[in-house]
Amino acid sequence: MAHPLLFQESVMAYLDPNAVIAAEKLKNYLLVLLPKDDKSQFLSQAGYTQENWQQLEQDLREQILPLDAVPTTNTQYGQKYAIAGTLTGPNGKTLAVRTIWIVASGITKFVTLFPN
Repeated sequence: MAHPLLFQESVMAYLDPNAVIAAEKLKNYLLVLLPKDDKSQFLSQAGYTQENWQQLEQDLREQILPLDAVPTTNTQYGQKYAIAGTLTGPNGKTLAVRTIWIVASGITKFVTLFPN
């Protein structure tokens, strides 16, 4: 029987649709203008802002999380996975993204997002 949080076929996996996506990670990191590794300007192209961070969470959950996840590295904190796909924002613009997730102790968590 497949693990309830992770279904794996060969090298592809499908991550838990109820993964933890921390509000702080979206509001205080991805959607904040940073001097280094800023992602807020990229995400703003599709209409994502600190005011509508819940939309980014919903879109990650509905548009990215159901896609094939590729295992990347196994760290002391858990197994990391990458999911590449497109994210269509509230203004209708589509962004190519690569997201990183980690599974540890049966819990899947969102780590970060990059332009792809």
